[in-house]
Amino acid sequence: MQTPRPAMRMEAGEGAPPAGAGGRAAGGWGKWVRLNVGGTVFLTTRQTLCREQKSFLSRLCQGEELQSDRDETGAYLIDRDPTYFGPILNFLRHGKLVLDKDMAEEGVLEEAEFYNIGPLIRIIKDRMEEKDYTVTQVPPKHVYRVLQCQEEELTQMVSTMSDGWRFEQLVNIGSSYNYGSEDQAEFLCVVSKELHSSPNGLSSESSRKTKLLQARGTRM
Repeated sequence: MQTPRPAMRMEAGEGAPPAGAGGRAAGGWGKWVRLNVGGTVFLTTRQTLCREQKSFLSRLCQGEELQSDRDETGAYLIDRDPTYFGPILNFLRHGKLVLDKDMAEEGVLEEAEFYNIGPLIRIIKDRMEEKDYTVTQVPPKHVYRVLQCQEEELTQMVSTMSDGWRFEQLVNIGSSYNYGSEDQAEFLCVVSKELHSSPNGLSSESSRKTKLLQARGTRM
C-alpha cells in the first residue's frame, strides 16, 4: 500500500500571472495589484503599495474602510492624473524621486499629498525651496547719487552716511556765494550703495537715515 503524497500548496499570486479583481486571487489576497489611474493601468505588487503604511494606496490594497470601484478587469479605479502617478509609484519601489525634465514638481506634489506619502512630500518641498533660493540669489545692483552741498555741511553729511551708503568722490564745482559774512564753496558729493533684490524683484526702500542724507543736499 502506497503512502499518499502530501499536496503542494501554492500561495495565491506566487508563480502565477496576475489575477483579476485588482490582483485578488481566489482564496486570498494576491501578490499583484492592478490600478486604473485616470484610464491608465499600472501593475505593481502589494508590498510596494504598502511601503508607506499611512498612505491611501496602502489602505486601499489592505482593504481598510476604503471602497473603490473597479473596472471590467478588476483593477482599482482611481480618478487622478496618471501623468504624475508614475514617479509616485517608482518612489514607493526604490525610495528615490526621479522626474522627467519637463515634469512639473508642483503636479507630483499635489498627487503625493492626495496619496498621503509623507517622505515624498518632504523631498519635493525641499527641492522647490532650494530652487526658489537659487533663483533669488541675484547679483546686487549699485546705485549712485550726486548731492550738492555747502562746505560747512560736508562734515555733517559724511557723519550721517549709513545703511550701506559709501562715499565715492567729492568735486569742488568752483562756485561760491556769500553766506552772511563768509564765502561758502559748493561741492558735489558722489555716494553709492548696493541694492539686493528681494524675492518679488523689488528693491527695499531707502531708510529713514538715507532720506535724511538726501534732504541735506540737492540732487543734481
